[in-house]
Amino acid sequence: MTNSAQTYLDRALRDKYAELSTKGDKQRITYIAVNHSEIYDDPEEKVRAEFWAELIYKYGYEPARIGLEVTVPDRTPSDRADVVVFHDDDRKRPFAVIECKRDNITDAEFEQAVEQACGNGAWAKLRAAYVGVVAGYTRRFLDFSNKYPALEREENIIADLPEQYGQPEEFRFHKGTENDIQPVSKEELITVINKCHQTLWGGGQLSPPAAFGELSKIIFVKISDEMKPRKQGEPYDFQIKTYESSQRLAARIRQLYEEQKNKDPNVFQDTINIDDTVLRTVVSHLEGINLSETDLDTKGVAFEQFMDGFFKGDFGQYFTPREIIDFAVQLADPKRDEYILDPACGSGGFLLYALDKIRREAGQYYTPDTRRHYAYWHDFAQNRLFGLEINGEIARVAKMNMIIHDDGHSNIGGTDALSPLERIRQTTTNLDFKEEAFDLILTNPPFGAYVRHTENPYLSNYELGKTSTGSTRTRQKTEILYLERIWRFLKPDGRAVVVVPDGLLTNSSLQYVRDFILERFQVLAVVSLPQTAFNHYGAGVKASVIYIRKRRPNEVPKDDEAIFMAAPEKIGYDATGHKCENQFPEVIEQFRAFQEDPDPFFV
Repeated sequence: MTNSAQTYLDRALRDKYAELSTKGDKQRITYIAVNHSEIYDDPEEKVRAEFWAELIYKYGYEPARIGLEVTVPDRTPSDRADVVVFHDDDRKRPFAVIECKRDNITDAEFEQAVEQACGNGAWAKLRAAYVGVVAGYTRRFLDFSNKYPALEREENIIADLPEQYGQPEEFRFHKGTENDIQPVSKEELITVINKCHQTLWGGGQLSPPAAFGELSKIIFVKISDEMKPRKQGEPYDFQIKTYESSQRLAARIRQLYEEQKNKDPNVFQDTINIDDTVLRTVVSHLEGINLSETDLDTKGVAFEQFMDGFFKGDFGQYFTPREIIDFAVQLADPKRDEYILDPACGSGGFLLYALDKIRREAGQYYTPDTRRHYAYWHDFAQNRLFGLEINGEIARVAKMNMIIHDDGHSNIGGTDALSPLERIRQTTTNLDFKEEAFDLILTNPPFGAYVRHTENPYLSNYELGKTSTGSTRTRQKTEILYLERIWRFLKPDGRAVVVVPDGLLTNSSLQYVRDFILERFQVLAVVSLPQTAFNHYGAGVKASVIYIRKRRPNEVPKDDEAIFMAAPEKIGYDATGHKCENQFPEVIEQFRAFQEDPDPFFV
């Protein structure tokens, strides 16, 4: 864990309570006070070593009273307790029995560990007052003092192990104390998010996006609680309370959610729709970390890597690789005073990279963490960034992504961007959606699907939804209609970076679409992507990135309009998703030179 620059184990090693040694290719740890040695490279041993040190420095227990691999009397010969805290130096009277597991175990494995700990700790020959399981940030402690029977698993849950043989505290985490919640590393955050999603997904009870939608609601509560004003020493609300059943905890978390939902109704409209015990488990994963104080880049990369895997396969259509997004944003170079839209925003990647660009820009003008620095990029997020997404579950993912990055979430509309403007206006409150409202559009619209006139009568409203004779087509490809919608959304001289299938640029039957593009837009750049660009995300369509500018009224295309073209073979990842050389920065450099003087490119 990253509770501080120096961990509890670092202190134990410094104070000679333990030592690390290397023999061959193995590292071993020796717990000196009890003369016990184990292979330290084992992930479970690392968890135990850190918690053992925490027992010394945080909980106040003497190293000589902390037994390791303690044999449980009259149980099977191999049945040993990972950690036992004793009342006495002779280690005869157990106080607490704890099992330590690696950080990424499944919920089923965790529950099995709970039963193992309870079986050992509540056994008559090793009767302990408390038992617990520690698996990284996920922990559970139970009170088995005389008032609770050996089979109780709900009413006896406590917030934390008592310190120095005392009584359990009502809450574990308090602001501004040694027991404050802590920011985490990228790896730790990825582990926590994956554990939460696995808990909610539950082996298929919810679809992956539905599970992430529920996680979004819970993280919304978590972040709201972190940002709530409270005095030093006051406990956080988002945590497990001592002697609080799953039902009572769930009711309390749901109440917090309803309060925040009423304050910010544009984020979520429905309730938390998961079982009480599932909610308790998710809270146990999240309660010890501080999302608000975790570095924005750490959060961004962690959630991005999580969704990289989450959106593969069936949901690959909602995710654009970060390298392509980054390239598109650099190509367009968004400005702080521009209104920006992604009409097929998926998980919100284009919007987030535009926001990150402005946030980095703020650091060039103002000192980070000052009011003016915050206002520079936050006002942009709140008032200038907009997204539309037809899939309601994925729209919630985008909102959550924006919340994690500190705002802009209220500008995500869960609707079909091709539908009539009146319908779109009902999905967001911060902008009256109308034609010619945006300065820049960044998008990867869906490929290959069709809009059928029988299902969507609005097809007749599109010029590209009609034949050359003026009759409405029976169907039209979505990516073609998106080009017309982009043209209508853009202001004159507005720009767009769009990912399009290559067939749109080459098929002879689509010449009328290319004519529409050349008549309505100036094509600034066409960058052909490798065939494998989307293989990793479940799509094999050959595609290009086009950068276009909407022509002004009465502007006539010129014969000498130069178009920058490039075809990088390496874009930062290969067909399997592994990292490789990235030629996009070189393409950007060439494009900037082309903007200054296109002539050398045509010698």
